[in-house]
Amino acid sequence: MSKIKLSLFLAVPLAFGMYAAPANAQATRTWVSGVGDDVNPCSRTAPCKTFAGAISKTAAGGEINCLDPGGFGTVTITKSMTIDCEGTLGSILASGTNGVNVNDAATATPGTIRVILRNIAINGAGTTTGSTGVNFSSGGSLELRNVKIFGFTTGNAQGLRVTAGPSQTAVFDSEISYNGNAGIFVDPGAASALVTLQRVQLNKNLEGFRASGAGGGVVFASIQDTLVSANGSFGIIGVTAAGGAPVNLDIQRSSSNLNGGAGIRASGAGVQVFIGSSMVTANDIGFSAVNGGAILSFGNNAVDNNTSNGAATGAAGLM
Repeated sequence: MSKIKLSLFLAVPLAFGMYAAPANAQATRTWVSGVGDDVNPCSRTAPCKTFAGAISKTAAGGEINCLDPGGFGTVTITKSMTIDCEGTLGSILASGTNGVNVNDAATATPGTIRVILRNIAINGAGTTTGSTGVNFSSGGSLELRNVKIFGFTTGNAQGLRVTAGPSQTAVFDSEISYNGNAGIFVDPGAASALVTLQRVQLNKNLEGFRASGAGGGVVFASIQDTLVSANGSFGIIGVTAAGGAPVNLDIQRSSSNLNGGAGIRASGAGVQVFIGSSMVTANDIGFSAVNGGAILSFGNNAVDNNTSNGAATGAAGLM
């Protein structure tokens, strides 16, 4: 055999070895499309069909993007991940099940993952099983930005449920509406939870926002530039059991109106609500502090036109 032929013969298997990818290789960015297929590698030119199909092919800390409009299915997230459908319509139809589960309890380091959801609509389609739009049960942090959650309508169905702790949850520029229980429910059990809401709408749920320290964990929530309106019961409520952990709510430049119960309610000796530059109007009760709860006003709120306006229990000082 000539030297040239021998070189070519040896080069062929070498070339295949250079370009063969490991079967379990994961990309830092993957793609889904309404006309994709989950057998694909989830690349831009060969996208997957669902978030669940793409997540197994996306590396921890990576990102799933949407190429075009589509319903991309429910998903369970167990590693740090961003899902972003900016520029198109990305949706999840979750009839009879949770839309997104964030749960890293079975990983080597539970309570540490960071999950970001952006530009997604999550539709419960009038589910009858008490399911939840986004269920955050274990992990370090969760961020929702420009997310719509609606239609989880029956029983204890909730828009966003946070039971992870210790954890941080942030919701920006989002709308959570038409859910059968709380739009947002927070109870981290024996751990603690930090929650931030900015420019959020919580409308036409049973309750707008509920933070509970009944499980023994401290809850601190900062609510800014947020509208809580036309909920069947309470607008914003902090609650803790006798001897339960503190719940602190800081409400600024927000509105709680047209709710069937109290616009602002503090229930339990460990609950403190600090409120300033906000409007509480056209509710059954404006301010409601019961069972030792405290509502501390900065003195610049508009509390009027409620069936009963109620009253703050004290003043929050300006320094």
